[in-house]
Amino acid sequence: MRDAHTGLTRFDQFRKSLGIVPTMLTKRLKALTDDGLLEKRLYSERPPREEYVLTAAGRDFLPVLIMIGAWAHRHCDGDLARYVDVESGLEIEPIAIDAVSGAKLGTRAMRLSSEQITETR
Repeated sequence: MRDAHTGLTRFDQFRKSLGIVPTMLTKRLKALTDDGLLEKRLYSERPPREEYVLTAAGRDFLPVLIMIGAWAHRHCDGDLARYVDVESGLEIEPIAIDAVSGAKLGTRAMRLSSEQITETR
């Protein structure tokens, strides 16, 4: 997903970036396609070639991906890639905010509810 969000779409691009064997990449791309995060599109008829493009669900995953990366930087060792804002050149430091209250997630008590909330705000 990280590579798809940086603009990679073709099998060979993913393989080169990830450095994994083709059979493993095929399985991963199939799972992401089956789960609706990527879709295959024909980009060449002769020979037939397909590319993998983000779906709406795949594009919606970007904030989650960035948050997981930020968590990894705080809690895991290693040389991890970082997201950088193209315009400012600064590293992106994401935070999760509740759109309704404006509160940073994790700063207020919450509970899980199986009830459907029908109130509109």
